[in-house]
Amino acid sequence: MALSLLMSCGGGSGSDTNAPDKTASTVTLTQVVSGLSAPLDLEQPADGSGRTFVVQQGGKILILQNGTIILTPFLDITSRVTSGGETGLLGLAFHPNYAQNGLFYVNYTRTNTSGQLQTVIAEYKVTTGNPNLADISSERILITQDQPFTNHNGGQLAFGPDGFLYIGLGDGGSGGDPNGNGQNTNVLLGKILRIDVDHTTTNKPYAIPSDNPFVNSGGLPEIYAYGFRNPWRFSFDTTSKRLFVGDVGENSFEEIDIVNNGKNYGWNIMEGSHCFNPSTNCNMTGLTLPIFDYSHSDGTTVIGGFVYHGSDISTLQGKYVFGDFGNGKIWSLTEGSNGSWTRADLIGSSRQISAFGVDSSTGEIYVVDYSGSILKLTPSGS
Repeated sequence: MALSLLMSCGGGSGSDTNAPDKTASTVTLTQVVSGLSAPLDLEQPADGSGRTFVVQQGGKILILQNGTIILTPFLDITSRVTSGGETGLLGLAFHPNYAQNGLFYVNYTRTNTSGQLQTVIAEYKVTTGNPNLADISSERILITQDQPFTNHNGGQLAFGPDGFLYIGLGDGGSGGDPNGNGQNTNVLLGKILRIDVDHTTTNKPYAIPSDNPFVNSGGLPEIYAYGFRNPWRFSFDTTSKRLFVGDVGENSFEEIDIVNNGKNYGWNIMEGSHCFNPSTNCNMTGLTLPIFDYSHSDGTTVIGGFVYHGSDISTLQGKYVFGDFGNGKIWSLTEGSNGSWTRADLIGSSRQISAFGVDSSTGEIYVVDYSGSILKLTPSGS
């Protein structure tokens, strides 16, 4: 099916990918809504409305309120979006001051008049006087990036605790990163970008944070970190402020990274914590290894999640929750005192997990099922 290509083929240092998982039968999935069309993302603005916004791959954003989907889309850019396989409307982020300025940001793919597939990062604004309808004419395009192939487009957008917008871009696709984009700091592909959407420069519709690593040192100034294959889903921990990234692997390993300013996360020299190019004796100098990786005997497509800070499932407090699209499993990672991370089974769901979401007021975690449902992680027996 389509999304299997989206993160297709698709651990940290010290992770044992052959060790059995510890099991913990303390959670279940409770359905919130069904009947959606290829949902890929779930976000909530910090506006006190209690509304949840669901991104559908074809180009619509729907509002879920009080357990019901509002029939009129909040945003419908179907006519602007190239969708199918790994392309489509892939991500959404609300401005931290959304309650005041009504601004939000989307990540989508389009085909330009020359037939070139492109990633577009664009700003929109809510319609004055109607909080449930975006102003489609308000689009302000911030970034366009040509995509040499149709896969590995990334998709995540998120505002960090610093107020800057973080953007995940894949390596440009095909297999094995044939153009070496992951390690090339003169291209945006294969990177986590960080930009300031509240200001502009003379030649860009945004500004560059002054501490981005390549501002004055030869690489593209938008780059925050590099060496990624397809950083499909990532999130900031609201307590530690750390950036957790699920980077989808090639043929053998999936990885979870904690991403820091200016670091190199290895692709395509490494896949997870293992040599990729060359397959043995690769040069690991200067590379940052994942906090955890797992082999394709455990799953094939990592879906980054969230650190749990809810109150419903006490045993999950402070643990990182993530899953796998290929087999529907959901796990947690627990950090040890020595900086190592231990994985535990939470639930085997058989769901096509395309993303996780979090309730901004309660900290409870939601699961986005690409086949058309939103579910909530709840205590077993509740």
